Amino acid sequence: MLKRLRSILVTSVLTVPLAIGSARASEMEELAPFKLIRSLQYIQDSVVLGDHSAIEMQRFILGEIDKRLRTADPSLFRDPRNVDAALVYVMSGGNPETLDLLTDRDVEGNFDSRVTDSLRQYLRGKGPLIVETLSKAAPEYKNSFIAPYVFLVLGNATAQQDPVAAMKYYDWARLTAPGSIIEEAALRRSVALAAEADEPERGFRYALNYARRYMTSPYASQFADVFVELAVVHLGETAEQRVAEVLGFMDPPRQREVYLRIARRAAIAGHQPLALLASRRAEELAGASGSQSQMLASFYQGLASVPSDDVFAAAQTITAIPEEKLSQRDRALRQAAKAIADAVVRPPQDVSPAQASLATLTKDLGTESEPGPEETGSGMSPFAPPAEAATREAPGGAEIAASTDPAFDDFLAGGLSKLKEIDALLEEEVR
Repeated sequence: MLKRLRSILVTSVLTVPLAIGSARASEMEELAPFKLIRSLQYIQDSVVLGDHSAIEMQRFILGEIDKRLRTADPSLFRDPRNVDAALVYVMSGGNPETLDLLTDRDVEGNFDSRVTDSLRQYLRGKGPLIVETLSKAAPEYKNSFIAPYVFLVLGNATAQQDPVAAMKYYDWARLTAPGSIIEEAALRRSVALAAEADEPERGFRYALNYARRYMTSPYASQFADVFVELAVVHLGETAEQRVAEVLGFMDPPRQREVYLRIARRAAIAGHQPLALLASRRAEELAGASGSQSQMLASFYQGLASVPSDDVFAAAQTITAIPEEKLSQRDRALRQAAKAIADAVVRPPQDVSPAQASLATLTKDLGTESEPGPEETGSGMSPFAPPAEAATREAPGGAEIAASTDPAFDDFLAGGLSKLKEIDALLEEEVR
């Protein structure tokens, strides 16, 4: 019923010009910018509510609004609704250069320079610089048409410096624009900030609200990524229950995909219990028809089992999966896990690498020696010979190996004499 009413509203606002036709383009040019913006809002809200066919229409109407704003007479912006429409257009993915053009033409002061200057800097990637100015101007716009957009921009600009303050801006944005693309973006970004700010309960609450409304959004994959991060970072029985609660609003394929992402992320982070639990859940949801999902679930389960007592089985599991079945990232992950598993299951050698090197060196120098207690173990062992001792022994061995080279003998003799002279000087200084 709501969709029907919205459809009727858009048809009446546009007087049926959105029927994709260049035949009605002239009618669109005659419409006031604020009327076109209403249509843009409806289309964008339809996209996040699941109507992905409206994405092309969104591009079309953005282009038409851009043309209308660029060709509009400056007197048109004496109407505050058209000023708001221009600002909403820019904050909805419009051309930033159009805002520059409009503000340059604004000789009557119809545009608030605090807002326009802040938006121009924000759209040029200088978000942190606008926080002070825009946060002072924002309260004046709390009850205006552009309020949700202003607070969403403020949240984005504040997110890196102060995640908690950014979540407050997002709260205001979504509460003033329920069921819209503004609420979808605010909820999705709030989940990520809650994980960063170490507020899991708040994050799961945001995630639950998102899952109830926007799982058909084209941005739901981004939500899944930040939700996985939230679930993995904040482990525990309560978190497990909240994860199941959020996933309860998803269909089985989406649940399986999220569980696979959790399994992968948990395996990389070393959270073995969560990785095993998530991979088993994904395997259960895969069923008989999900061979690829079952294979990935087994793969992540094997990764999680590498640091466990079942490392032999884990090594076999991750090796048995064909390389072409894995993504490029998972191939690299398998290579790393396989290297670790091979190192764990490799039988111990009778002679360590350090001992083998020492034996080769003494053989090349023409000497035979029995290894003493200090030579056992690896080179990093506390029982290994100190580095200074090895350095002092080197010239003697080198002298034996190079005794047939007169030039080397002269060099060595000169070096030893200089060392003796230095020692003598030190002894006199001590006296």
